[in-house]
Amino acid sequence: MSKIFVIPDIHLKPWMFEKASEILSKNQYDAIVLLGDLVDDWGKGQNIALYKETFDVAIDFVKEHPETYWCYGNHDVSYLWYAMETGFSFLARDTVVDGIENLRKVMKPGHVEYIHRFDKTLFCHGGLTESFVIQHFGYGEQDMDSMISKINSLRKEDLWKDNSPLWARPQGGAMRLYDKDYLQVVGHTPVISAIQEGNLLSLDNFSTYRDGNPYGDQRFVFVDTLEKTWQFA
Repeated sequence: MSKIFVIPDIHLKPWMFEKASEILSKNQYDAIVLLGDLVDDWGKGQNIALYKETFDVAIDFVKEHPETYWCYGNHDVSYLWYAMETGFSFLARDTVVDGIENLRKVMKPGHVEYIHRFDKTLFCHGGLTESFVIQHFGYGEQDMDSMISKINSLRKEDLWKDNSPLWARPQGGAMRLYDKDYLQVVGHTPVISAIQEGNLLSLDNFSTYRDGNPYGDQRFVFVDTLEKTWQFA
């Protein structure tokens, strides 16, 4: 694996898949990674048609691009776990649960997880933090693939925490990341533009303000997982 196209947090913006397909049709790539949070956005909790459209477009996208990987986001699993949080829509719950199940059915086995590793690059929604690894695996050196496999099998009681791969916000050094040898590519925390801080690449640049205006520059990136570098698409 080498060249990965990254799609940050969707938050009910199905047009992002259309824009991504246009870029992908003009470029070579090895795989695509979704960083999670397909659902929920400011004031959209009653727009069930938009929730459904987002999943319908996502499913069509995966059928067209079968080498797509998905990292669950906190907003995604909140519906599976019935875990309340900001933006949770009771009206949309059945639509989201059905949408996630239908999306998983068209994705290849192992392509829907909390964390994906390609070469020396990790992809997850929030970030793999040192404190989370210590809590679950202790202080000893860990085999990365074995540890990721175990994390991908964890449940709500382990992952619905501030330092988990679903919720971590390590931007600005607020949380120490695990293993400096890996580049970590994350969404979750809105940024004006793709920004790298050490071995952390933050890409949630499609989120909006409460009034619906864009917060970030809405630019996609390609990541080279071998060289641990990236560039705008």
